Amino acid sequence: MVSLLMKTLFMSKEELSLLEILIEDLSFVNWAKNHNQNDVAFWNNWIRQHPDKIETVYNAKAIILGIKFNKTQVSETKIDQALSDILALVEVEEKSFKKGKKSFSVVKYMAMATTLVLFISLAYLFIPTDTTVTHTTLFGEIIDLKLPDGTSVILNGNSEISYDKNTPRNINLSGEAYFKVKSIPSTKAKFWVNTKDLKVEVFGTQFHVSTRNNKTGVLLDEGRIELLLGNGTSKKMKPGELVSYSNKDKTTTHDKVTQELSYSLWREGTYIFNNTTVYEVMKNIEQAYGLKTEFIDEELKGQKLTGGIPNQNLKICLSAIEKSTGTRIVVKDNRLLMFKN
Repeated sequence: MVSLLMKTLFMSKEELSLLEILIEDLSFVNWAKNHNQNDVAFWNNWIRQHPDKIETVYNAKAIILGIKFNKTQVSETKIDQALSDILALVEVEEKSFKKGKKSFSVVKYMAMATTLVLFISLAYLFIPTDTTVTHTTLFGEIIDLKLPDGTSVILNGNSEISYDKNTPRNINLSGEAYFKVKSIPSTKAKFWVNTKDLKVEVFGTQFHVSTRNNKTGVLLDEGRIELLLGNGTSKKMKPGELVSYSNKDKTTTHDKVTQELSYSLWREGTYIFNNTTVYEVMKNIEQAYGLKTEFIDEELKGQKLTGGIPNQNLKICLSAIEKSTGTRIVVKDNRLLMFKN
């Protein structure tokens, strides 16, 4: 580590600026710690395009992986004491050597003292103490995650989950995900999913959560969960029930999933629609793939659709919608043009 900081001493202003930027960039920290495959892929590609920055990149990685203490663990008193100890060595050295050698020793130990202070200062100022782990999907991307406690999470496109390393059973979600929560009978440890509208309290079960369209919808497949809504109330759910709540307009629905109920949900790579309008179907596709739908024939919006549609591949997804609705969909400039067939 001392050799790494000696390298830092001789960096140019441009290199030091890049080093500071990298150390403070959470995406880069994820790359250094191999936490998020999207970030890993991005930075590997960036390094290939900037081979002249590779030494600074790996210096930043070494600092991130090598320094473990937080800002609050380094005090001015400790810095002063470390400097005093080294200066005491300088004094002893001065008494042991001739005048010519004494000058060299003073320079040597002063350099060591400067390096030590710089080392502590870098740790104090630049090293991020954030312990948050984040997983983000791009439009059209689906990833299967295994959390530290053994819970499985399938994250739909254009979605994100995050949690603190120290509390991996307390998840924040934006977008859509399907959870298979690992039960821990010995401690009866709970599992939470937090959205902007509500909090899902779980003991060990399988369920779907969506935060699309300014509301949060939860469908329970197995087990039992309790929802703590943003308005202060709570709801207990049984398997086969669907609850929706919006903090924006304070509306709540709590239904049993039946053939008559109109609903749309996402489960492990498949959209499941029941008596759902084509307009709402296409809204789901827009949010997952980052596209915009234009209905050339307006009456198509109210047409109902029932069935399962795979959404792991846009072409297959659109083809399934066309066959189910008797329509034609043309992709043009990030738009989905929908016609009568």
